[in-house]
Parts: sequence; structure tokens; C-alpha cells
Amino acid sequence: MSNRKLIAILRGLTNEEALPFAEVLIKAGISSIEIPLNSPNPIVSIAAMQKEFGDVCTFGAGTVLTTNEVKQVADTGAKLIVSPNCNLDVIKATKSAGMQSYPGVMTPTECFAALDAGADGLKLFPANLVGVDGIKAMRAVLPKETQVYAVGGAGANNFKEWINAGADGFGIGSVLYKSGLTLDELKSRAKEIVEAYDEAVA
Repeated sequence: MSNRKLIAILRGLTNEEALPFAEVLIKAGISSIEIPLNSPNPIVSIAAMQKEFGDVCTFGAGTVLTTNEVKQVADTGAKLIVSPNCNLDVIKATKSAGMQSYPGVMTPTECFAALDAGADGLKLFPANLVGVDGIKAMRAVLPKETQVYAVGGAGANNFKEWINAGADGFGIGSVLYKSGLTLDELKSRAKEIVEAYDEAVA
């Protein structure tokens, strides 16, 4: 598994696309993939990808809002739960199920509440609203080991800027995948993102 701190967000992915699209991303060097639960039959896609590629990639769900949804994802064997919000019950249920928890946060209060509940990392969302100055200010007070992922507004053209401000990793959504994209388009977008990330962390 590559250790790039990139999570591919495949919102709107169909069950037919799940395996070929996951394979393209894995070959490009992305080893964490989330399917938001407001995609078509997301649990089916997650289960298929986990079964086929679970030994080489971390799979999970995004837009997870309830503890019941955590259980559905856990039942597939997937390991990652990402939320747009900071729901302490969801974080605790995720950790009880032995999964990784990345809740959405936007303020220092939410950051510390999420960490106290056991979150593995923080999804700064929407990152473009917080901005690089915002993350820099939060970094000054967060525990040093905190993993902060910028989601929303981070991409190939500004990875370096975010990393310099204190971001550890990135969730990459519509600049990587949106409904209707072909495999070739995904391949070329993934290549660009991986190369830009590698350059930014070098």
C-alpha cells in the first residue's frame, strides 16, 4: 500500500463502475477510497471493492451521519468512516467497530471534541472556507500528532500551500471524480493528482 495521504471521494459512483474505477485509482498510487453514502447503492459498491482489493487499499464510506450507517459499512469489512460533521456518537461507534474515524470539523471546538471522542484524524471541511490562514492558526493549538485532511478546495494546483500551512493529507472529490467520467479521464486525473502530491511532499 502506498502511504500517500490522499483519500479519493467517489460521490455518485455506480455499482458497475466500482471495481474498474477502484483498480485505476490503486494503479495510480491512491490507496484510500471512500464512497459517499448519497451515491447509488453505496454499500454494494463498498462491499465489492473491499472484497476484491481490501488487501491493497483502505475502503470506506463518506457522508456517514448515523451509527446505523457505521454498522452497515462495518459489515462489509471496510475500515474507513468519513463524515461532513462532528457527531460524537458516530465517532465512538466507528472506533467501537475497529474502524478509522475522520469526522468533518471547521472550528477548534469541533476539532477538540472529535479528538476527545477518539477520531483518528480530522476532515477540515469545507477547507476553502477555513483557508490556509485558518488551518495555520488551528495547527498552533492542536496536538502535534493530529492528522488534518483538507477537503474542499484542495487540489493539484495548491497542495504545497496547504501542506506548508499544516495539512497532512487531502480528500479529493470532484476534481478527481464526478458522475459520467470515463475510465481514461479518471486515469489521467489520478495521475495528475498523484504527481502533484508527490512533488508537494518531496
